[in-house]
Amino acid sequence: MKVEDFDMFSNLLKQRSGLVLTKDKAYLLESRLMPVARKWNMKGLDELAVTVRSRKEEALLRDITEAMTTNESSFFRDQKPFDLFRNVVLPQLLETRSARRQIRIWSAACSSGQEAYSLAMLLQEDAAKIAGWRIEIIGTDISAEMVERAKSGIYTQFEVQRGLPIQMLVKHFKQNGDKWQISPQIRQMATFREFNLLGDLMPLGQFDVVFCRNVLIYFDQPTKTRVLEQIARIMPADGLLYLGGAETVLGITERFKPLESQRGLYVMTGAAANSSAKRAAV
Repeated sequence: MKVEDFDMFSNLLKQRSGLVLTKDKAYLLESRLMPVARKWNMKGLDELAVTVRSRKEEALLRDITEAMTTNESSFFRDQKPFDLFRNVVLPQLLETRSARRQIRIWSAACSSGQEAYSLAMLLQEDAAKIAGWRIEIIGTDISAEMVERAKSGIYTQFEVQRGLPIQMLVKHFKQNGDKWQISPQIRQMATFREFNLLGDLMPLGQFDVVFCRNVLIYFDQPTKTRVLEQIARIMPADGLLYLGGAETVLGITERFKPLESQRGLYVMTGAAANSSAKRAAV
């Protein structure tokens, strides 16, 4: 790939998705964009680059962005965050939200929906505790294809074998040929929509819990800061933020701080919490 084409594609991807590609990832760009070129009946990446520069067709730009977006996910990924949700986060929310009996959870960059459905299954296991509560799970992703997959709730044998306990597979899924579909009861507990994490988050509304795991690692530091500060704006003073195990807020934002002894779980700092409380009061 020509250097100028790599620069053009990498700048396009950073602008549209926040993804930062270094020169050593040129092979990744080539392997993922060749299918896009073929889909659009182009001979190769040279023609694709020329077309992008000349036409800037939104459907083509979307295909390029989606091809480069990492859609890695699995049920109960890393397990520990879900144990924390069941044993620490949910009991705390049931206590602090007892007056309004409503909880909103956001699964950001939800890919094909496994994280959101994992939370739904956990909540279903505690159905007696949440009877009479309104609990919303919202999954968003930049990829229209992934959002449609999440809505369908259909997964391959390989996908249901990754992290999903066998008892939950038997209880909540129905096999159809070589695929498995999650039950209507669990599907209706989560909603999914296409959304760019770099956009204005305010229209999504306020969330008590935000899962933004293994997303920031693909962004440069200014983009990480901007996304975290936007997330802080849509959380209440006592909201809880999940990041990936290898991610941190240190040196990136002062809006969040780690929850003591709970790796990957963050709360808002005093200043950020006070700001959220003022907005909620308005």
